[in-house]
Amino acid sequence: MTTVWTRRLVRGDLTAAHDMFAMMAAVFAEGAEPLPDDYVVWLLDRDSFWAIAAFAGDDIVGGITAHTLPMTRSPSSEVFIYDLAVRRDHRRQGVGSKLVLELREAAAAAGCGDVFVPADNEDKHALDFYRAQGAVASPVTFFTFTALSRFLE
Repeated sequence: MTTVWTRRLVRGDLTAAHDMFAMMAAVFAEGAEPLPDDYVVWLLDRDSFWAIAAFAGDDIVGGITAHTLPMTRSPSSEVFIYDLAVRRDHRRQGVGSKLVLELREAAAAAGCGDVFVPADNEDKHALDFYRAQGAVASPVTFFTFTALSRFLE
């Protein structure tokens, strides 16, 4: 088994970020448009955006993205995991666990409180994975709205 190491991507990691985002889209079997370099740099420059890549040698084999959300009930922040993906050939080797742990440690070092993640109720593997990481499920339903064009004009 190849040693896997993780690192938060920052400005200057443009190629690694593009590779990680493409890997994640492939794992999720989602179509994704190529992101312009200036947009990726903008993301990587934001302290509130987390992109942590898992590497096996020079290859990106996993990644996690998250966003820091400032709270309004106290002067604190929480971290929302948006995506977590591990290439099929590196699953069940602790890569996902390493990414979650790295994010949790980094978030704590940045002074953030809870880290939370939504998971589809039908995705038994995701539910089992997050429970194995020590996460506690909260009974929540997410609703999605499409932006109204009158607000975008």
